[in-house]
Amino acid sequence: MTRVRAAFFDLDKTVIAKSSLVAFGPEFHARGLLHRRTLVRAVVTQILFLRFGADEDRLDKMRQAVLKVTRGWDRDEVRELVASTLDEVIEPLIYAEALALIDHHRERGDEVWLISSAPTEIVEPFAELLGLTGAVASRARVDEEGKFTGEMEFFNQGENKARAIAELAQERGIALGECYAYSDSETDVPMLEVVGHPYAVNPDRALARVARDRSWPILSFTHPVRVHDHERSRTPYFVSALVIGAAALLGRVGGRR
Repeated sequence: MTRVRAAFFDLDKTVIAKSSLVAFGPEFHARGLLHRRTLVRAVVTQILFLRFGADEDRLDKMRQAVLKVTRGWDRDEVRELVASTLDEVIEPLIYAEALALIDHHRERGDEVWLISSAPTEIVEPFAELLGLTGAVASRARVDEEGKFTGEMEFFNQGENKARAIAELAQERGIALGECYAYSDSETDVPMLEVVGHPYAVNPDRALARVARDRSWPILSFTHPVRVHDHERSRTPYFVSALVIGAAALLGRVGGRR
């Protein structure tokens, strides 16, 4: 059986510069789905998330708040909103460095997956926009009328991300020891541990400590770029991916000394 190699990317603060849910907040507000007070609270939460990261307790509180707010929303309406505004809302937030690495992995023949705790209604269309192999995301429970119930069917966070990757590996013949994973959060340590080549990207404080202790390479993504602009300048970004890879390799070798 052919051994398949893959790269697994977290979404928020790894491929894009902010929380995808918060990014769509103004669109949900414009459609009358979110109250202004809820939107302001989400922005404040985003600022704290960017500054301090999010541990399991904080993530659980955020998850419960989102589920409460979205109860009664029509799933098809959310999907339509995401599809019609994805280019405006999410595309400008994509890190050029992330796109460079995605190109780099595809050039090598690797599968590329998004593994995100964000809702599948956002993550799957975004994976299609980037032309990725696929995505695994959180799924909210929906009733027989297609309305969100306020309950979670599957929360793709922490150990669940590691299990999702292991299941993909089993199904697709992926050799995890030869695979790569990229994330910003300490809650994704299980995801990073399951592959042979873990990378901390814009890590929160806790993940930065773990990365230093384990000699995992640390990458800094700082330059958002639109996908179409990136495609017109693909060669420079491909070269930058090679530079990033070389720097990470040197950092790993140096950490082992």
